[in-house]
Amino acid sequence: MTRRYAVIFERADSNWAAYVPDLPGCITTGKTIEETERNIREAISGHLATLREFGEAIPEPTSVAREIEIPPAA
Repeated sequence: MTRRYAVIFERADSNWAAYVPDLPGCITTGKTIEETERNIREAISGHLATLREFGEAIPEPTSVAREIEIPPAA
């Protein structure tokens, strides 16, 4: 069964970080956003495998991330 989880990417001074709001503790970093995306895919797979291994329920995706454009202040 395919699931689609929202992933938040944040830029830091010298790298990127990513986390999954619906999977607490599922986080990673990388030097580029592309590396970070590869890493978070691996982190999600590992996180879900660990939940299954311990008989835990797999959380359904509920979070949605969207960009909201705000006009400059007048």
